[in-house]
Parts: sequence; C-alpha cells; structure tokens
Amino acid sequence: MSDSESVDPERQGGDVVAVAFRRPVPSPSNQTEAPAAKQVSFDRRELQLILNLYGRRVAEGEWRDYAIGFSPLKAVFAVFRRASETPLYTIEKNPALARRQGAYSVVSADGFILKRGHELERVLAVLDKKIKLVVT
Repeated sequence: MSDSESVDPERQGGDVVAVAFRRPVPSPSNQTEAPAAKQVSFDRRELQLILNLYGRRVAEGEWRDYAIGFSPLKAVFAVFRRASETPLYTIEKNPALARRQGAYSVVSADGFILKRGHELERVLAVLDKKIKLVVT
C-alpha cells in the first residue's frame, strides 16, 4: 500500500462479495408443482352493486375516492372521503367465510364490522341512507 492510498476503517482489508438472488430453475423431473393461488375478485354483478352505491354517495358529496385490492385471500373495495385519508369503509369479499358468517362484510374506519352476510345487497344496505320525510 502506498502513502497516497487511504484505508476505509470499516472495510479493513476484507473483500466485498456480491450475492445475487435468483429464482430456482424448475427441473424437468419436477413438473408436479402446485398451481399458483387464484386471486379473489368481485364479479360484474357485485361491482355493479358497489359502484351504484358509490355513485349515489359521490353525488351527495360524501365520498370522493375509492381503491380496489385483490389477493388470494380476499377482495377489498375501500371508500375514501379524501384520497389522502384512511378509508371510511371497506367492503370485503372473503370466500373462506362463505359457509360461516358470509363472504361479504362492511368494515368501518375503526375496524368494527358493521354488517356481515351471504348477500352483498343486504350487506351494502348498512351504508345506504334511508329516505326521510321532512315536514315543514
């Protein structure tokens, strides 16, 4: 080492080793791999019901944004008052609960389940405002 070279105190003469992580290449003998998990999603009828409710609430000026998420376990439709906030409500479809409490649920921002059931239309009724008669 010459006088013009400086030594990094953290490296102290050790070589740097770079490790690249790669996916294992499937061998021809191992063709019986498990298929990829299927994602849970809302079908056309379910999205129609959810978006009809969303459209009414947007027209009233209460809701302004939404997000949809899909995973192998459940599908989630989140409703926001503003895009920068946490969701006011989440409408979830969890097929694992279909035989027990029902696949559909509406969860509030606090994490409380407002309604759970087997029929999406009945579950969404908890978010739909009732028409009130106003006498003047």
